[in-house]
Amino acid sequence: MQQTPSPTRVLVVDDDPTVAEVVAGYLGRAGFAVDQAADGPGALARAAARWPDLVVLDLMLPGMDGLAVCRALRDKGPVPVIMLTARGDEEDRILGLEIGADDYVTKPFSPRELVLRVESVLRRGRTGPQVPGSSAPAPDGVAHRAGISLDPLARRATRDGRELALTVREFDLLSFLLRHPGVAFTREELMREVWGWDFGDLSTVTVHVRRLRGKVEDDPAAPRLIQTVWGIGYRFDASPEADDEGPPDDGRRYEGRRYEGRRDEARRYEGRRDGDGRGAGSGA
Repeated sequence: MQQTPSPTRVLVVDDDPTVAEVVAGYLGRAGFAVDQAADGPGALARAAARWPDLVVLDLMLPGMDGLAVCRALRDKGPVPVIMLTARGDEEDRILGLEIGADDYVTKPFSPRELVLRVESVLRRGRTGPQVPGSSAPAPDGVAHRAGISLDPLARRATRDGRELALTVREFDLLSFLLRHPGVAFTREELMREVWGWDFGDLSTVTVHVRRLRGKVEDDPAAPRLIQTVWGIGYRFDASPEADDEGPPDDGRRYEGRRYEGRRDEARRYEGRRDGDGRGAGSGA
């Protein structure tokens, strides 16, 4: 007899019982198995008893705040985290991304939007980023560049033989950049191709680039691989190694599909002071 697969389990952590019940109800109707906790210690106990596939985590918790909970979860193992915040201060949202949150939603929020964010993070964690302009998943072959080896099927990345501890979004971002070397991408393009969103806070991209640099660069303050293209965004600079199984013309093929308004977008970026997000307090 064929065994029915277990439902995807989401841990909802919020001290507001109304918010927690609404979120749990929407997730339950979407087919998820939901656990709930009202504080940090309770969340860690729930996670220890049954490790979740994803955590929806409120930033403002009594005693042990969401940032401390996120750090503690990351110490125990990889798990996608979507952070809920009622704060309007952008620094708090960026800090959540810095410590490993994969996404955040600002209160008040639409429960339907939250469910879509949950599904997006889980889907991309299982399948990885897609080839731009198609519905097919990214190439299955292991990519090798600049000492970095990335296996999209195993969701495993190493540098010089040392495994990299990457979050879901960091892995997807590295995979995308590795397969399109020498191509400069705007933050809007990276958000669309890696996150799958047509809109959102672009500081999310900036923070993930900075975190990724901290894991793949010899000197993150003077990056050699993930270059900032001032007025545009970012570019991955590395020649393929001899055993690279990825398609050598992938970047050029993508460049040929870039949308026609790219030149106008570059002009708009040139007029912005923040360039690659420096105005958002990112320092990338």
